[in-house]
Amino acid sequence: MRRDSDLGGLADPGRFSEPLEIAGNDAGTLLEYLRSMQLIRCAEELIGEMVTEGVAKTPCHLGIGQEAVAVGVASGLNATDRVFGNHRSHSQFLALGGDVYSLIAEVLGKADGASNGMGGSMHLYGASVGFQGSVPLVGATIPIAVGAALAAKMGGGQEVAVAFFGDGACEEGVFHESLNLASVYELPILFVVENNLFSSHLDIQLRQPSDSVARFAEAHRIQSRIVDGNDVVRVSAAAGELISRARAGGGPGFLEAVTYRLRGHVGPNEDIDVGVHRKMQDVNAWKQRCPIKRLHAAMAGAGLITPDEFDEQSRGVMSEVRSAVDRARAAPYPDKSTLLDLVYSTRARA
Repeated sequence: MRRDSDLGGLADPGRFSEPLEIAGNDAGTLLEYLRSMQLIRCAEELIGEMVTEGVAKTPCHLGIGQEAVAVGVASGLNATDRVFGNHRSHSQFLALGGDVYSLIAEVLGKADGASNGMGGSMHLYGASVGFQGSVPLVGATIPIAVGAALAAKMGGGQEVAVAFFGDGACEEGVFHESLNLASVYELPILFVVENNLFSSHLDIQLRQPSDSVARFAEAHRIQSRIVDGNDVVRVSAAAGELISRARAGGGPGFLEAVTYRLRGHVGPNEDIDVGVHRKMQDVNAWKQRCPIKRLHAAMAGAGLITPDEFDEQSRGVMSEVRSAVDRARAAPYPDKSTLLDLVYSTRARA
């Protein structure tokens, strides 16, 4: 038996499909948002094709449909900030400026990959752009991000930490411990929940007494915002506000971005059997809430991009990603002699 939603309609697949409200936003910034989301979408679609083909052997958790969350949050971050992801982190890696070739190469287990071919899809690393790592253990990077925020505060700088995770991670004990510590010590961290309403196979209403997880931030007296996670403009504004506050010493922030993954839990298929209560009509309705489609429609309606310009940009993105795929497929695998090189740190201890 399903309960009423506490998300004010954000969980209703039939709502919020209109073009975004973009008045007052810089045209160049909007164009960057659009291109970044297109790049993420294209990269994941081609990764999905490689999974189907059997070329990509690593489990791949695709975030197709969720691109606006990563892009919106990344807009407020610097390369010196400390960002952590989870098992579905292609979008964060790319939104921060990670190289698409290194992502594809890592998915294929090649030596040129972001983690030298040793991690695969779920273990990404891009320190040069602030992405400090992702791991598949649910909730595992949340306390690490809190530790990074503590280090940032002790260092006296203005860096912030960011933890990306899903609604399912909010059921892990370490999540609550992390919120408590971050609140007590007023740490500069942003907790970003990509609430896509499913944890692996289970609808959030089968797992929690409410479909909104921002209530946990309230319990720990952490400033929170709930936004349409498929509206990159609203995500950017809310994340920017919380990040700026954290940089200024105002303590942690919590962003609940309500979104939806159009593919199954793992792999490229638009499964409905991987989710109890997941229906194909809901998947199709959420496609109308596509963050790329809605931003493009708004920009076209405002005369900020012509059909020819959009087509040219789309072709350019596709060409860039296909080139990365071709190059990665031809790249060498790590030499077997390097198998243990990344197991232990080689840094000298003081």
